[in-house]
Amino acid sequence: QVQLVESGGGLVQAGGSLRLSCAASGRTFSIYDVAWFRQAPGKERNFVARISQNGGRANYADSVQGRFTISRDNAKNTVYLQMNSLKPEDTAVYYCAADRWSPVITDPARYAYWGQGTQVTVSS
Repeated sequence: QVQLVESGGGLVQAGGSLRLSCAASGRTFSIYDVAWFRQAPGKERNFVARISQNGGRANYADSVQGRFTISRDNAKNTVYLQMNSLKPEDTAVYYCAADRWSPVITDPARYAYWGQGTQVTVSS
């Protein structure tokens, strides 16, 4: 129902900032919950943040609380992840994921649609 494309990744020094974008193809984008996950080499895919359909509610992993902000602009079919005070442990491929509303927030299996990922590398 929706195709997602991430962008905005890159190489940044510790303490710096990046803004990731997740662009969706479908007009019905506004009906979906959207979440960000990340996966480092050899590790599991972990929840980062989630935003509700209208942007009214957001959830964050403890590891990024206070540093990352998720937002969405449904007129642009885009969800953003503003990442501040980046740390080397934030290094990972970042994926956006979408699905219709569910009380399940952090389980990657709950999301039906996924982007291709964008690499974020934070140097020491």
